[in-house]
Amino acid sequence: MAYDFYAYMDRMKYIKRWQLMRSVREENIMEHSQQVAMFAHALAVINNKVYGGKADAEKTVLYAVYHECSEVMTGDLPTPIKYFNSNINGAYKSLEEKACEKLLSALPEDLRGEFAFSLKPDTKSYEYALMKAADRLAAYVKCLEELRCGNNEFAKAKKSIEADLHSRKMPEVEYFFKNFIKSFSLSLDELEGL
Repeated sequence: MAYDFYAYMDRMKYIKRWQLMRSVREENIMEHSQQVAMFAHALAVINNKVYGGKADAEKTVLYAVYHECSEVMTGDLPTPIKYFNSNINGAYKSLEEKACEKLLSALPEDLRGEFAFSLKPDTKSYEYALMKAADRLAAYVKCLEELRCGNNEFAKAKKSIEADLHSRKMPEVEYFFKNFIKSFSLSLDELEGL
C-alpha cells in the first residue's frame, strides 16, 4: 500500500499566501513554514538561553514545520476573511482539523502517533505560543520585504502585525525585534558592509 502524506506535503509549494494583496514577490506556504520554523527555533533558544526558560525547541520547530499543512486541502484563507466573525473562524478551524485527520490517515498507522502532536498541537502550550509569534514575525518580515521594494500595499499590515507582536508581551519577541529585525530592511551590500 502506498501512503500519500509526503505527496500532500509536497503540494505546500503550490499554496500561495497573501492572495488578496499585490505582492512584488509571491510566497507559498512551504517557504513560509520553513521561515516560521527558523524563527520558532530562535524564539525557543532565546527563551531558554537568555531568559532561563524551559521551552522544548524541537516541539516548537515541529509545530512550525506543520502549522500550515492543512492548507494543502483547504487552501490559504485570507486573514480578513478567516477572522471576519466567529462563525467563519469556527467553521474554518473545524475544516482544518478534518484536513489534519485526513493527513494523519495518509501515514502508516504505526507512524501516526509521532505526527499527531505536530499536526494537532497543544494550543495551550508555551511552544505553541512561540510558534504563533514566529508565524507573525514571518508575516512582519514579509511586510518589510514588500515595503523595501516600494510596495506600500503592506504598510497597514506591517503596522497591525507589529502592534500584535508587541501586545503579546513575550520577551523573546522583543529580543528578536531588538537584535534581528533591523537587518531585514538592509540590502545585501548593506548587510555585507559595502
